[in-house]
Amino acid sequence: MIRTLALVGVAGGVGTTRTAVECAAILALDGRDVAVLDAAYATQGLSEYLPGRVDPDLTDLCLHPERPLADGLHDLEIDAPDRTAGVDSPDRLAAADAPGRVALAPALAPFERLARAKTVEAAESFEDRVAEAAAGFDCVLVDVPPVAANQHVAAVNAVDRVGLVVPGSERGADARRRTADRLRDVGVDPDRTLSVGTDLPAAAATVPTVDAAPAEGPQCPRDGDLAAATAAAVESLFDVELDLEFDDGNGLDRIREGIGGLGR
Repeated sequence: MIRTLALVGVAGGVGTTRTAVECAAILALDGRDVAVLDAAYATQGLSEYLPGRVDPDLTDLCLHPERPLADGLHDLEIDAPDRTAGVDSPDRLAAADAPGRVALAPALAPFERLARAKTVEAAESFEDRVAEAAAGFDCVLVDVPPVAANQHVAAVNAVDRVGLVVPGSERGADARRRTADRLRDVGVDPDRTLSVGTDLPAAAATVPTVDAAPAEGPQCPRDGDLAAATAAAVESLFDVELDLEFDDGNGLDRIREGIGGLGR
């Protein structure tokens, strides 16, 4: 099983942060503890999933390596339906609870600290934070925007696997090729592609677009189609078979057959 994974968006706004959160939620529903680290310093979208203040954030931790990663981790509530109470919609995931944990390490910093967090030294500290997370969690996901800064390079070099998040369109296919070439320039060969919205021939799996606001949290426990598609994506991304049950009509087996097992 792959334990550390960077999801790299091939362009801004393709849904990389949302995809990382939904994948983490599925892993937690399967009983795994998951850390999600934020390398998208410019947009800081991971922080939008958390209410209130984020202090310290991940940039602060990378600038102060003496502090433990635990200081900047924030648990994300996973609203899993209770099967014993009855599932109120045939499209919902059938799970008694979320036995695993999702902990977010978001970036939420003023411009001055963001600039300092992009130095080579801080990027090296980012790699250490990935390793620290891997030591304490079953799985680690890193949310990475189009690679253009030191912390992005550090993120993709610190993980076991890099997956590309791509819109299912001709534009997405072109952006995928450009991003893959850029990653190879920094010594990384992305070996999984995940398309969002519509199928892309090169993708290992496809997940639906999610319209919910980040404050509404992960949508997989509320949406069986999204959950089944995301579970199939997680199986491909992490080389793992999940032990999850879905209501009739939302078969993970059906999606597994559709993508033909693990793909690129």
